Amino acid sequence: MNDDTNSGALISGRHAVVTGGARGIGAAVAETLSTMGTKLTLMGRDERALSEAIERLPGSAYQLVDVTNAASVNAAFAAAADQFGPVEVLINNAGAAESAPFEKTTEALWDRMLAVNLTGQFLCQQQVLLAMRAAHWGRIINIVSTAGLIGYAYVTAYCAAKHGAIGLTRALALETARSGITVNAICPGFTETDLLEDSIQNIISTTGRTREEAEKSLKAVNPQRRFIQPSEIAATVAWLCSPGANSVTGQSIAIAGGEVM
Repeated sequence: MNDDTNSGALISGRHAVVTGGARGIGAAVAETLSTMGTKLTLMGRDERALSEAIERLPGSAYQLVDVTNAASVNAAFAAAADQFGPVEVLINNAGAAESAPFEKTTEALWDRMLAVNLTGQFLCQQQVLLAMRAAHWGRIINIVSTAGLIGYAYVTAYCAAKHGAIGLTRALALETARSGITVNAICPGFTETDLLEDSIQNIISTTGRTREEAEKSLKAVNPQRRFIQPSEIAATVAWLCSPGANSVTGQSIAIAGGEVM
């Protein structure tokens, strides 16, 4: 691969932050960014998991953060910038999912889903935007979900938050279009992570289905009849950080085997 298409040639030495970076999609993205030569800060709430994760990523560091809390976000990003310099690549990956029928969706559940899946992305983007504007370069990649593009039953609060994240992505992309900054969303379908395992266990416990039946019901929404791998998300992140994606902004890229077209 030549320098014109090699994403590592563009972001090597740059400071990248991955929220929710200790597990699943975040961990896969962090590993990819590390191999591309970034100065890497992982952020999350589980200090043990973060500590174990950076042991596998030479030259990386971590910061504890609750993305739903503005003071926590401010402190984490300030500490990260003190260590590695201004954040030039932001991977907004932290998120959570809870399910309930609409009539049983409480205001507390609603608030939790919007706080972690939408407000958290907003707070993190605010922390990096000024420095990116000053540098006339930046990459903001929001890990969202196909739930930001279509509806799913029993997760109305989650879908509302993810749709909001898509709107945030598109609006900010327009505001930054002439600033050397791109803002995009990646929308995975069911991906083999801890979050998916929780969904499988929930199906088993509430319906009495076997694990095989539970997995089959989830795979059925994917025309390829399979789960997405975290490495596939990481590969898309790498491409969005490459020179070949300089004109790609405001997009919501579904990685879902054809589920969303």
